[in-house]
Amino acid sequence: MSAAKRDYYDVLGLARDATAEQIKKAYRKLAHKFHPDRNGDSGAETKFKEAAEAYEVLSDVEKKQQFDQFGHAGLRGAGIHDYSNMGASDIFSMFNDIFGSTFGGGRRRSQRGADLQTQIEVTLAEVLEGTERTIDYTTQDLCDPCGGTGAAPGSKRKTCATCGGYGQVEQTGGLGALLGRVITTCPACRGRGSSISTPCRPCRGTGRAAKNRSVLARIPAGIHDGQAIRLRGEGEPGPDGAERGDLHCYVRVAAHPFLERQDNDLVCRMPIGFTQASLGANVEVPTLTGKAQLTIPRGTQHGQVLRLAGLGVPDLRTGRRGDELVLVLIEIPRKMNKHQESILRQFAETEDKSVLPESKGFFDKVVEYIAGGDRD
Repeated sequence: MSAAKRDYYDVLGLARDATAEQIKKAYRKLAHKFHPDRNGDSGAETKFKEAAEAYEVLSDVEKKQQFDQFGHAGLRGAGIHDYSNMGASDIFSMFNDIFGSTFGGGRRRSQRGADLQTQIEVTLAEVLEGTERTIDYTTQDLCDPCGGTGAAPGSKRKTCATCGGYGQVEQTGGLGALLGRVITTCPACRGRGSSISTPCRPCRGTGRAAKNRSVLARIPAGIHDGQAIRLRGEGEPGPDGAERGDLHCYVRVAAHPFLERQDNDLVCRMPIGFTQASLGANVEVPTLTGKAQLTIPRGTQHGQVLRLAGLGVPDLRTGRRGDELVLVLIEIPRKMNKHQESILRQFAETEDKSVLPESKGFFDKVVEYIAGGDRD
């Protein structure tokens, strides 16, 4: 199971009434502090990505409102980016409007779109056969009127005259003269390498618009709680026609009322009476497909495990099913009527405790202990 997510306000070190400018400032500070190229600590990259996710939510009015009201549960299906599978440069490119510099040089490259993540829940019975889920989510997709260019229909983007299409410029004066070669995002085109004279009105020149998407996810038989299904090409589109990112669907398996999973086996805790354990019995045991008959052998002990072969869940790779393990729990009656008590007392008078293997071994050790043979 994955660890619980921290509160986004705690991640950024903010109060819940923080303003948009305070949120931006806090994220910018943490992003520079924990950027893997600057911070060599083992946990820096995790904190860098955690801060990016917090900023994405708290800087978006709708997502922030859902989080404020319902916490992390309110963001399910909201199309939050999967930062765990993104590089630092990809994350910086997503928020290049608030960063004045990058951590590297070279010609601007076309990068694949950002990955997204969501969560789906299945039952243990569905794990047995595999199932399908239709996933509805919202993403920042290409604007339809401009096709993602950001330019108004009928106009085109032009190569940026400031950076020559590189998306970055070299700082040669001021701070650059002190630190050496410093590459910064082009201030004219904001790193895109091109500019527009007439922006598209619906998207205000960004080339992106919020869209509702729907995709069918096939959950294979035998999947484990916490595993993810990758739907390739169902994430956000990349800039300038680059390939789309992926959608990662994390699977949660709901608890079963009678069965617990251990690898590919299922465990059922089965209470029986002491007379059933003593004399043997046939009982019905719940399974994923209904009920199964189980023979309780005579003399079954409390905590003994009986096996129903092939009634577990299938292995994700081989498809071979595990077993159902029945843990026997012997229940002693708390109340008995006079007739039952009388019968039990009659049995007690005939009982020879010395012939019971566990009791005999125990009492032999007691005698030895009293005799002083072993007091350590």
